[in-house]
Amino acid sequence: MTILSAQGEGIAAADWPATPDAAFDVLSPLSGAPATPLIFASPHSGGFYPADMLAAVAVEVSVMRRSEDVLVDSLVAFGPVVGAHAIRSRFGRAYIDLNRHPWELDPSMFDGDLPDYAQGRTARVAAGLGAIARTAGEGQKIYARKLTFEEAQRRVETAHRPYHDALSGLIDQARETFGLAILIDWHSMPAAAARTVVTPRFGKGCDFVLGDRFGSACAPGLTRMVEKALEAQGFRVVRNMPYAGGYTTEHYGQPSRGVHALQIEIDRALYWDEAAQQPTEGLIVLKQAVARLSKQLAEGWKSLA
Repeated sequence: MTILSAQGEGIAAADWPATPDAAFDVLSPLSGAPATPLIFASPHSGGFYPADMLAAVAVEVSVMRRSEDVLVDSLVAFGPVVGAHAIRSRFGRAYIDLNRHPWELDPSMFDGDLPDYAQGRTARVAAGLGAIARTAGEGQKIYARKLTFEEAQRRVETAHRPYHDALSGLIDQARETFGLAILIDWHSMPAAAARTVVTPRFGKGCDFVLGDRFGSACAPGLTRMVEKALEAQGFRVVRNMPYAGGYTTEHYGQPSRGVHALQIEIDRALYWDEAAQQPTEGLIVLKQAVARLSKQLAEGWKSLA
């Protein structure tokens, strides 16, 4: 694949490996790239839906795919060019959401009682967006029948656990090598969600949302670094609304242990036509912006040590 540099030049980057049976893919830093503790993650850009799931659904795959962070894996693939590891899920978000606690399950979706350790009363479950989503698209019910807990267990063991085991391994490796790890969890948000943001500075709408769990998931300098880098490129950047960071940011972000986690949400309207379901010319501009930001992170991470 070719990733655009900050100057618009083509930079050769390794393709995501062709491993259709894997739960996730990892790209290592390119030869000659600087050594960094950066990890770029894309938990929602996968598009694989197993046959056993499809046999139970009541909606078209195209409806479920609208919840995916489309093309975000092509953005995080720039990470290895500047010395970051990059990881993405291969499974579609509707199969299991890797940015949720694995047992954040809606009891109403299951045939029989869930174990006591299941977390069935969270705000995300109430919204239909637990680890296994109840709804997709415009609130359409995904499943034609009740699921069994065994099906949920299989999804956790097949997709959720392997991905997070790998991500934890990358974090541990970075801490051992550099004394800290910097996890950037990349996402995209529907244009409608971006338009709900109202701030005195920008008025209505935003381009990026930086979620640091209101300052608890990373050093303040990391959020400031990303915010300034994006604003210098003319983007409207807000913090923690409407997305303060999900399970990944909350679970891994422990600055006192040297693990800094920041969630970045990108307005899909910057690069994707949601009606036509295809990229726009803005994708090139966005890739250039991500290239610049990635380079700045690779050059500035030592200030967080």
